[in-house]
Amino acid sequence: MAACGLFRSLSSNFFTVLPLLTRSAPISPLRLAPQSYLGRTLASSSRFTAALKFTDKHEWIRVDDDGIGTVGISNFAQEALGDVVYCGLPEVGTQLAQQEEFGALESVKAASELYSPLTGEVVEVNTLLADKPGLVNKSCYKDGWLMKMTIANPAELDALMEEAAYERYIRSIED
Repeated sequence: MAACGLFRSLSSNFFTVLPLLTRSAPISPLRLAPQSYLGRTLASSSRFTAALKFTDKHEWIRVDDDGIGTVGISNFAQEALGDVVYCGLPEVGTQLAQQEEFGALESVKAASELYSPLTGEVVEVNTLLADKPGLVNKSCYKDGWLMKMTIANPAELDALMEEAAYERYIRSIED
């Protein structure tokens, strides 16, 4: 019923906004340049993936200068899940072992458990995800992070994959 009202409102204003939509705007020469597609990428900016380490379960971690790790899921994982509608995250203070389950993501087509990339303590969770779980889809390497944690055993980082190794891993499981 509300959709019908919205449609009526939009259609009654259509001829008011039509002249605005049909105005021609100058096109930048950059927009005319051909764009190549090189397949799946981890992010739109390598700045966000430069220091990331990945797990075989598609979580990533970025360790800041203060020794705190920010954890999220990879672009591959969020694409596979589809539109995320719920994020179940741990409480601050939760102690996690490497590869221990710490939460879950639910989407319109699947649910997936989340696994800790390292051993440590949860020091912060992304509270924005309670109201906007879709941030995981829109910005999985920036605004859609899941939690922050201490790093109890820095040597565990060595067992995680760098970006190039993770891309090879993705290709191997897609074939």
